[in-house]
Amino acid sequence: MSLTLRKRRVIVEVPNTWMGRMKAQAVRAGDRLGPMAGQAKDMAAHRFEDARYWAAPRLEDAAQRLEKDLAPRVSAMLADAAKKVDPTPARSRRWPVAVLVTGVALGAMGYMFYRRNAQQWTDHMKDSAADASRWVSDKADQTAGKANQLADKVSDKADEASKKY
Repeated sequence: MSLTLRKRRVIVEVPNTWMGRMKAQAVRAGDRLGPMAGQAKDMAAHRFEDARYWAAPRLEDAAQRLEKDLAPRVSAMLADAAKKVDPTPARSRRWPVAVLVTGVALGAMGYMFYRRNAQQWTDHMKDSAADASRWVSDKADQTAGKANQLADKVSDKADEASKKY
């Protein structure tokens, strides 16, 4: 329904159909409730915020309790169920121990071979050093002999030269 002023007269227009009347009534209700709807919206937003402040610490506590208390129990229960259902046999601890013992035995054998080889090398080096010192001594004797022969020749030449003058 609308009011229209025409030359100082008020004309009231009434819709002819039921749908038109309902629409007009909804428009009038909306005009009256508009300010209240804004207030209700602000109030609801404030209440939601209050509810969030209240719920956040409680949810956090619940999550921590689940993590600390319930989760390990559920995990252990599922692990036990998996062990019962698993068709493969349980692994033996003999295999890793056997590998470890074999490694230690091989290491001990390697150490013994190293020590024996080192001892043989030391003995060989002693013999080689003795041979080397003997060789050096022989070379020194040869060089000394050559030096003596050369000194004798020089001495003879010097005597000859002194006789000529």
